[in-house]
Amino acid sequence: MLDRPLFNEEHHMFRDSVRKWAEDEVVPHHDTWQQAGMVSRDVWESAGKQGYLAMYAEEEYGGLGLDDFRFDQILIEELTWREAGLFIPLHNRVVGPYFRKFATPEQKARFFPGIVAGTNILAIAISEPGTGSDVAGIRSRAENKGDHWLLNGAKTFISNGILADTVIVAARTDPQNARSLGLFLVEAGMPGFTRGRKLAKLGLHSQDTAELFFDDVKIPKENVLGDPTQGFKAMMVGLAEERLTGAASYVARAERAFEVTLAYIKDRNAFGRPIGSFQNSRFKMAEMRTQLDAAQVFVDHCTAMHLEGKLTADLAAQAKLLTSETEGRVVDECLQLHGGAGYMREYEISRHYADARISRIYAGTSEIMKEIIGRSLGLDERGMR
Repeated sequence: MLDRPLFNEEHHMFRDSVRKWAEDEVVPHHDTWQQAGMVSRDVWESAGKQGYLAMYAEEEYGGLGLDDFRFDQILIEELTWREAGLFIPLHNRVVGPYFRKFATPEQKARFFPGIVAGTNILAIAISEPGTGSDVAGIRSRAENKGDHWLLNGAKTFISNGILADTVIVAARTDPQNARSLGLFLVEAGMPGFTRGRKLAKLGLHSQDTAELFFDDVKIPKENVLGDPTQGFKAMMVGLAEERLTGAASYVARAERAFEVTLAYIKDRNAFGRPIGSFQNSRFKMAEMRTQLDAAQVFVDHCTAMHLEGKLTADLAAQAKLLTSETEGRVVDECLQLHGGAGYMREYEISRHYADARISRIYAGTSEIMKEIIGRSLGLDERGMR
């Protein structure tokens, strides 16, 4: 077992509590949620009662006032492989920080209590049909009507899209300026806000990924998050933490794939001996153990940097690239070691294989991460002049 000095006794106690809660409140519902295509609202409220949501929120809003990413890292590591569709990390460390950093005191008082309690599930809507996550290509628009904004557009691939009570929607506020974006708080029930299909996916079957539509949605001025022309800059602020959040989950899922495969090859026989006793199996497992430990050490290093406020978007891109690619390799090798059984959905490795494929795509593809890292080395047109 890899020694991880990043965590102290308080963190270990927290991990024990999360494991117990997950085994009692999450694992028993896995099959039901997979078939339903989403988790229940009950599990969100249960997480809220445990204090697992937006732990950084001030106590006056029901939070713990605890700004320590390590607690969220533990949540990620214990939940992401048990129930990959329970997107608490998105709620806590991708969307929630927008409220923390850019919301007015009045907005915090209105939204944070529900965010902490699990009665106000969050989503963020950036990707659009035909443009994906290309922020410069956003076509949704919001027009300033004096006492309100009028929002029109469509979004797709939105995680928590069906369950979300509040969606941060990125929309263009100046047709002549691609980077003039506003962030608008669209609440469930607003006239003109409708949800489209719950999208069928290769993996993450219990995650409610959806299409969202906005047809002349009247957005009150008090539902504008920050400067309505500076949404692009606001989105850039949280990129490092978003990538680190993803990296922690990719390593955790790959680690679980390794563990179930190790158990399988010790138990399953071929030609009269355990599969794990063959040299190929030993070598493959040795390679994966080394890759996983290296990836985990790098993620923990990035967490330590983040706690000191020193994690850069470039370094986080390296973490995202390394861990998502490692996860892809590991789950593929692990399924191969399962043989035909690995292709059967009754085996856990089959689920991890399907769930892992998106890791190299969402939150920035591997190709985009390479581009970011390459530019940081001065390997772009301006840097080469």
